[in-house]
Amino acid sequence: MKLTVERAALLKSLGHVHRVVERRNTIPILGNVLIRGDQSTLSLKATDLDLEVIEGIAAETATAGATTVPAYMFYDIVRKLPEGAQIVLEALGDRASLAIRAGRARFTLQTLPETDFPDLAAGEMTHRFNLVAGDLKRLIDKTQFAISTEETRYYLNGIYLHAAGGGNDATLRAVATDGHRLAQVELAMPAGGAGMPGIIVPRKAVGEVQRLLEDAESEVGVELSQTKIRFTIGRVVLTSKLIDGTFPDYARVIPLGNDKQLTVDKAEFEAAVDRVSTISSERGRAVKLSLSARRMVLTVTNPDSGSATEEIEVDYESDPLDIGFNSRYLLDIAAQIDGETALLKLADPGSPTLIQDRDADGALYVLMPMRV
Repeated sequence: MKLTVERAALLKSLGHVHRVVERRNTIPILGNVLIRGDQSTLSLKATDLDLEVIEGIAAETATAGATTVPAYMFYDIVRKLPEGAQIVLEALGDRASLAIRAGRARFTLQTLPETDFPDLAAGEMTHRFNLVAGDLKRLIDKTQFAISTEETRYYLNGIYLHAAGGGNDATLRAVATDGHRLAQVELAMPAGGAGMPGIIVPRKAVGEVQRLLEDAESEVGVELSQTKIRFTIGRVVLTSKLIDGTFPDYARVIPLGNDKQLTVDKAEFEAAVDRVSTISSERGRAVKLSLSARRMVLTVTNPDSGSATEEIEVDYESDPLDIGFNSRYLLDIAAQIDGETALLKLADPGSPTLIQDRDADGALYVLMPMRV
């Protein structure tokens, strides 16, 4: 194999694929990226056996062929080569190595045979549809923060993507929860998505897709089955196994009868929570909200360092109420609200609170209270 490729194109493509590779691997071939030169294309492929990313870029191919090289070392070499460089890649088959040349710089990397590189067989995809990249990014951005990191509850370690509603009201809904908070976002069901199975897309795949969505106006092809999902984003194809588990009946925790409504300026509320939580400890992040007619008093008490209070004006006309929340979780949800005003629907100090953007439909958040 011998080919020439532009440094900028190779660096961008390696940036997309090398992140999939786990830095610590007990299987050496999984630490490598597969490079294949064919006609006028260089194809790069990386996998961790659960997730696979493939991208093709333009190249001048003198001799077709394929090999695998250490992903992170290859990425670092290309990153450190001068801008505008033309990189020549030549696989020296007799010595199981890859020569990398750019200007006066020359590197030789040990290779492993491409025949050893695993293939994440996708199987037949049952549903196919297209989404505008900006819409897919919104689904991810507004739910990703609530994905659980608790490995024992593996079925919560991703975003639950499924069809909701029916007929003209059918939606594609994304839900994530860690048991303390829940995020739900939906958009109109794209053509081809009707009847899709409910699937759980793993946290790592979600993160990689989010990074690949660079052009908000472009279209993303989505294909899925009961066990796998594939995203086609420009020249990048990302295939991932799905989490094999049952997502809980999240609808049971979304409160329907919360009758105490609180409307608050989102920026002012976010800043006040951030200020008073400055003195909270890692262990105790509770902030108490004391509500009465048209005012809210935020209080944080830390036995080791002191206390903080702040009062802000709010639109609240119900009975006085004291309720506590994890300040970090409150700030995470506040960050998802794009409008100027947040709407909180409360019941009592022990029941979950519903939080929405008053000026936008399609997204809601549920937050469990804390004892204060």
